Amino acid sequence: MKIKQVEINKVIPYARNPRNNIDAVSGVAASLKEYGWQQPIVVDSEMVVVVGHTRLLAAQQLGFEKVPVHIAADLSPQQIKAYRLADNRVGENAEWDMDLLKIEFDDLEADGFDLDLTGFSAGEISVDFDDDVAAGADGIVEADPAEKCKSCGK
Repeated sequence: MKIKQVEINKVIPYARNPRNNIDAVSGVAASLKEYGWQQPIVVDSEMVVVVGHTRLLAAQQLGFEKVPVHIAADLSPQQIKAYRLADNRVGENAEWDMDLLKIEFDDLEADGFDLDLTGFSAGEISVDFDDDVAAGADGIVEADPAEKCKSCGK
């Protein structure tokens, strides 16, 4: 995969992007500040965004002059349309393992890491685990498998 830095004003948002991602921009901006660019914006040969609209908006909000892009030159126009949809949709099919998620949060919290940088708010973390988790007879904390993840709705 070839990635190159381009001036941000050369990257064109897809005009028919069906994903409303405004509420995610501040979280992605915080992620870019903390972790840097770990995945590029994918564009077509005309520099129109295929995937990465939220990253582009976050970079604009942060005042970036250049952004990393990958040009998806090997995809057909139909594949590009489908990839735009699939990139956003397929992640919605996943579910959280609440036991393992709690372990990850506990580790990060013990290290003093800002849990808001995980994309979960403190309120979500508190609700997900304080209300749904109960200690068993052996003292091990286990999530009630019948409970839904309040942040993902599953």
